[in-house]
Amino acid sequence: MAGWFWKRSNPADPSHKEETPESGILDVPWRELRWGDKQKDLKYVQEYKPAKKGIRYLRVLLYGPVGAGKSSFINSVSNVMRGRITIPALASATTADKSFTRQYKTHKFIKGRGESKTFYPLVFNDIMGLEDGEKNGVCDKDIELALEGHVKEGYEFNPTSPLNKSKYNMSPSADDKIHVLVCVMSANASQVKPSVLEKMKRVRETASDLGIPQMAILTHIDDACGETEKDLRNVYKSKHLKKKMKDLSASVGIPLNCIFPVKNYSEKIDLNDDVDFLILSALKKMVDFGDDFLEKI
Repeated sequence: MAGWFWKRSNPADPSHKEETPESGILDVPWRELRWGDKQKDLKYVQEYKPAKKGIRYLRVLLYGPVGAGKSSFINSVSNVMRGRITIPALASATTADKSFTRQYKTHKFIKGRGESKTFYPLVFNDIMGLEDGEKNGVCDKDIELALEGHVKEGYEFNPTSPLNKSKYNMSPSADDKIHVLVCVMSANASQVKPSVLEKMKRVRETASDLGIPQMAILTHIDDACGETEKDLRNVYKSKHLKKKMKDLSASVGIPLNCIFPVKNYSEKIDLNDDVDFLILSALKKMVDFGDDFLEKI
């Protein structure tokens, strides 16, 4: 049964006892969260404004393997920011081996309604997913160019050819450049192919050279752990998810304290405070890391 392990015992051993289940849940969470304090983090994110002159938006780039949940995470963030279910980014519920995202697009989050409608100064850029093989998925060179702000809105990704001149931004402003790089991985996915990890490594090295802060989002935590599916507050008690986060840290080189597990909105038609809280926990760090980066440029 998912989330449970069984101790082996020898019936011939005089000390033999009946097999007992070893819980997949820790007695004490290994990372403390202030559950129920959603409004504080929501206000923090909603009221954030870049203080750096010439910067309108804090720009976050999401990247990761196909099917990791990048578009779904953008949808989930929109839901939290607006306080209701929204659909700003199309996401595929059926394609697990081919990327649904084809164009480079900036996703903004609406603030207000009607004539008073504006946008929050936090935007996400989504790209085509990373796939196995050099001629599949997004070219890691395109991701590197996106980090530097050279990719124009609406660029159509071509797995066999990097960015063409018609969509190349020759003189990117500080507002065009990426301020936070976020790796999105699924806790329920099988082992990531070595070629995909190599692409991710190259992207991370470029971001490091540019001084761009990096963090990771672990999605599908409810699918990966039965105990978390039953109660989302078990997320930091789950031994399985803790191992998944440690494995992710070791695989992509992102420190454990920069990895945040989340549950995306994919089935629910109403918001849930615990789902929101985990998303906000990650968003708050994106704002903090990005703002620190802006202070240096």
